[in-house]
Amino acid sequence: MSSSSLFGTVSVLKTGYEKDEVDEFFDHARQAYEGRTAQPLTAAEIQQATFDLVRGGYDTHEVDAALDRLESAFVARQRAEFVGAHGQDAWMGALAERARTLYGRLGRPDGDKFAPADRGQQGYDKDDVDALCDRLVGYFDRQEPLTSAQLRSATFAAARGEDAYAEGPVDAFFARAVEVLLGVE
Repeated sequence: MSSSSLFGTVSVLKTGYEKDEVDEFFDHARQAYEGRTAQPLTAAEIQQATFDLVRGGYDTHEVDAALDRLESAFVARQRAEFVGAHGQDAWMGALAERARTLYGRLGRPDGDKFAPADRGQQGYDKDDVDALCDRLVGYFDRQEPLTSAQLRSATFAAARGEDAYAEGPVDAFFARAVEVLLGVE
C-alpha cells in the first residue's frame, strides 16, 4: 500500500505538503522500521522532517499526526530494544538523567531560560514559553500531568526582540522534553 492512500489532499486553492516528498519519506520510514534498508531512521529525524508546501498537496494536519504516531512507534521500538538488552532499570536511569538535564535548565533562579531573539527578530513570547516550562517543572516534580502530545501541540505567541526567546533553542529544548515523555509513556 502506498503512502498516497493514507493522506487526503487539499484543494488546489490551498497549500499542503508536497506529495512525492511525503510518499518518499513514509516509504523510507516503513522500510527502516522493518529493517529493509541500509539507511536507518531515528525518532529525532522523524521529528525534524520537513516538506515543501505546494498548492493541492497532502493535508498538513493528517501528515503531521502521522509523523507523531511514527515517532512514537520508533521510540517504543527503541525502548523495547534497549530494555531487552540492558533492562528496565537502565532505561529509566537513562531517562532520569535526561530529565535532570532538562530540569536543571529550567531551574535557573533568575534571568531568561533561553537566548533572546536578536534585536528586531521575531521569536516566541517569553511568557508563553515560561508558562509551558512551569508545566514541565510540575511534571518533573510529579505535581502535574503532562503528555508528549500536549508538548508537541503547544504554540507560542510571536514576539520581537527582548520580549522574545529565539526559536531555535526553545524548539531544541522541547524536542528533547518530548523524547523524555515519549520514553516514559
